[in-house]
Amino acid sequence: MAYTRITAAEGAAMINDGDYIALGGFTPNGVPKAVFRELSKRAIREHEAGKPFQVGILTGASSLQSVEGDMANAHAIKFRAPFSTNKDFRTHTNLGEIDYEDMHLGHMAERLRHGFYGTVDWAIIEVSSIEENDDVCKACLTSAGGIATTIAHLAKRVILEFNHFHSPVARLLHDCYEPGECGFARQPIPIIHVNDKVGNDYIEIDAKKIVGVVDCNIPEEARAFKALTPETTQIGYNVAEFLVAERDTGRIPPQFLPLQSGVGATGNAVLQALGQDPKIPHFEVYSEVVQDAAIDLMEKGIITNASATAMTVTNECLQRVYDNIRYFKQHLTIRQSEIANSPEVIRRLGVIALNTPLECDIYGNENSSHICGSKLMNGIGGSCDYERNGYISIFTTPSTAKDGKISSIVPMCCHVDSTEHDVDVIVTEQGVADLRGKGPVRRAHEIIEHCAHPDYRPLLRDYLNHIAPIGHEPQSMRAALAFHDTLLRKGDMRLTDFAEYI
Repeated sequence: MAYTRITAAEGAAMINDGDYIALGGFTPNGVPKAVFRELSKRAIREHEAGKPFQVGILTGASSLQSVEGDMANAHAIKFRAPFSTNKDFRTHTNLGEIDYEDMHLGHMAERLRHGFYGTVDWAIIEVSSIEENDDVCKACLTSAGGIATTIAHLAKRVILEFNHFHSPVARLLHDCYEPGECGFARQPIPIIHVNDKVGNDYIEIDAKKIVGVVDCNIPEEARAFKALTPETTQIGYNVAEFLVAERDTGRIPPQFLPLQSGVGATGNAVLQALGQDPKIPHFEVYSEVVQDAAIDLMEKGIITNASATAMTVTNECLQRVYDNIRYFKQHLTIRQSEIANSPEVIRRLGVIALNTPLECDIYGNENSSHICGSKLMNGIGGSCDYERNGYISIFTTPSTAKDGKISSIVPMCCHVDSTEHDVDVIVTEQGVADLRGKGPVRRAHEIIEHCAHPDYRPLLRDYLNHIAPIGHEPQSMRAALAFHDTLLRKGDMRLTDFAEYI
């Protein structure tokens, strides 16, 4: 059976106002691009003609400018879940234009299966090769997994974007596995080692659902992460020193444990520092993403095996993987997000979780998603899947932002994504605060003295020692958000005067 070839514009024309569209991919990588580039143009034309046109967008993680950025600018997003890092989407969401649910990534596939988001009208999936037949299409993914396995059988209709930019050898990296339904029928996910493969290297799609295949050749809308700074480099060294000490005391076994590292410059810096430290043995990665730094360390044999939902890498790095597929197929596995973020597997493997917050407070709560309590920055992504279930949960952040005007260590987080109960260690370029086995006041002293910037330590000491009333976890409701209030009024947290709040 030869599937109908359609153009991206023809695909976009089939979608109706109010439809819910689910996409393959995870982060900007592996996300279908061609149809949505036409869909945002169509939305503009519909609106100019006075017609309503908005859709729901459901993905495995963040996506890219061609999807949520351009659609947000076209005022064409009715609902969005579970995660975004796009600037234009953020702008329109903060204006109250988009109904956005910030969600744990590991829950997304199961919520879709159980109908939490209603009917999935469309699945659009980027593929690197297709086996066409009358009954079941075997489609092979590109540089990411995401929720593709789930949406392939849930959606009423499917469009495949056959992106010839990707090599068909991408198939050799994938492990497409979907757990059984919850209840007595659900079996354990049989992953015992980081590089175990337990599913197929393709996804299955009912051929009758496929309304068309869009041939395209579109590079990833990849992003190069910011260069290392002295602060992020020092954070990496601090993490490495902490983990070496944990290994020396026997709290980490001699062979080490798998690491999870969040997306971004700080995550890259930490991996580079670990790779350069002669006291750190060769190690494995069990994570949502592998970035350029991880691929570099894999080529050197320092990372022996890696499991992720996406290669969130530059196009040049991606091509290196394809060119050296005989090596990488033995050491790199791309999974569906439900498996990569599975609490069961994370706990079984003893993953050390490394994530980056916007701010942490003096008791160990952290905020990854909102500025000054209400303004969306990104979202929690999969950080909580890992830090809540990891063997050690570490949050890494520079101690200040915006040239020192913002402290990453505050009296009270203005929004909480991970509570103090789930945060073990905080690391800044200033040092390491180990919160394990300490009550609230001891944690506060640890964080202030080891992680806060010197410009802010006197203010934080003043808050803890003189402002907050007595209690198990001392807080002053009048003064707890004084840093944030001062930032909003004066533009610099260093100008905080707690006397104003007494």
